[in-house]
Amino acid sequence: MIEYSKLQHKKVLVLGLAKSGVKAAELLHELGAFVTVNDSKPFDENPSAQGLLEMGITVICGRHPEDLLDEGFELIVKNPGIPYSNPIIADAISRQLPVITEVELAYLVSEAPIIGITGTNGKTTTTTLVYEMLKNGERQPLIAGNIGTVACGVAATATTENVIVTELSSFQLMGTIEFKPKIAILTNLYDAHLDYHGTFEEYVKAKFAITKNQDENDWLIYNAGQEVVQQFAQQSKAKKVPFSSEGRTEEGISADETTVYWLGEPIFERNNIALPGKHNLENVLAAVAACIIYGCDQSKMIEVLSTFSGVRHRTQFVREWDGRKFYNDSKATNCLATKVALDAFKQPIVLLAGGLDRGHSFEELRDSMKNVKAVVAFGQTGERFIEFAKSCGIENTVNADNVEDAVSKAADISEIGDVVLLSPACASWDQYPNFEFRGDLFIEHVMKL
Repeated sequence: MIEYSKLQHKKVLVLGLAKSGVKAAELLHELGAFVTVNDSKPFDENPSAQGLLEMGITVICGRHPEDLLDEGFELIVKNPGIPYSNPIIADAISRQLPVITEVELAYLVSEAPIIGITGTNGKTTTTTLVYEMLKNGERQPLIAGNIGTVACGVAATATTENVIVTELSSFQLMGTIEFKPKIAILTNLYDAHLDYHGTFEEYVKAKFAITKNQDENDWLIYNAGQEVVQQFAQQSKAKKVPFSSEGRTEEGISADETTVYWLGEPIFERNNIALPGKHNLENVLAAVAACIIYGCDQSKMIEVLSTFSGVRHRTQFVREWDGRKFYNDSKATNCLATKVALDAFKQPIVLLAGGLDRGHSFEELRDSMKNVKAVVAFGQTGERFIEFAKSCGIENTVNADNVEDAVSKAADISEIGDVVLLSPACASWDQYPNFEFRGDLFIEHVMKL
């Protein structure tokens, strides 16, 4: 960890705990700041706050006092999920106090260079691929960020022998000031999180923070297939590496039907890539570009690409059973994600879908239902999804009680050569605590077939 002294003896407020708040408070304390933590969960029910108090950190729990900022804080570190409309955050901004997320702290103390990955879709897959391909390189990779490991906690122990591969959300990036990754990757940009950002323009602005401080010594890898991303990239001062899945190009990394190219020269055949679908090809191109920049051995990259079956719950290959291939895409909690999954396959699909009924239409899926031969529907939206499937000309539809029942019924109605795909297009909360639990049940019952 870099000996960072600028926060020593400064009064810092950490707003919201969870994993990121705890790690931020611990790091700030180690850096010599006078730390106060404020969390809505009552102290008696808050073991994280209790642990911080034992370290000598001031803890205010169970409420958010209106006069909290009168304590003279010089910096606010907020949980990424707390909106900027929060009264304390709004008050801090009106007082012109800097408001950051723990990702900024990670950058300030890290001895290791950072590869930052953002975008609307594909972040986790791209992050995981980069991490796996760099494992046998000169620098040992560490994985961090929105993927589940708090970035500032990783950065506090990283050395110059490491590289930190970091998945970054718009919420995290919005709270950065000096953050400057050595390599930035932007996978794509679609309408998302507008309830938080207000407009698509504000969402894009938050994403741009990944490259706003980069210079000619840094790299920006970006999706050349989206005009909004190209416009975004042109504002960056970094060296630009476009990726394209639409055919061979002379710039950056690209792919046609058979081959992947670097600067227009073939580097390996597409049949080395195990992950299905155009969206995953784009993730692979972005990840490979980052690893080429870091001097990763080509044979090691191919080894990973040929065996990588997907991130858990994201079009994850589970197993082949009796000539059918089963895929877990439980992370698909909206129609756009399910559309991407459906478009990834050319084989006949038995689709398992349904879940929490938020009243949304399934019309966005219509053009992608052409390869769907049968639907097994469950959850609150089960009946509505079956009606939609029949309107698409799909007559083979089955009601199931839940995901477990759906696996059994899908096995019965599927045939050799089919893909059996769990891609619900709905949240899980009507029957399950989260999409991970739903996906794990799917895997468990597929393995029991």
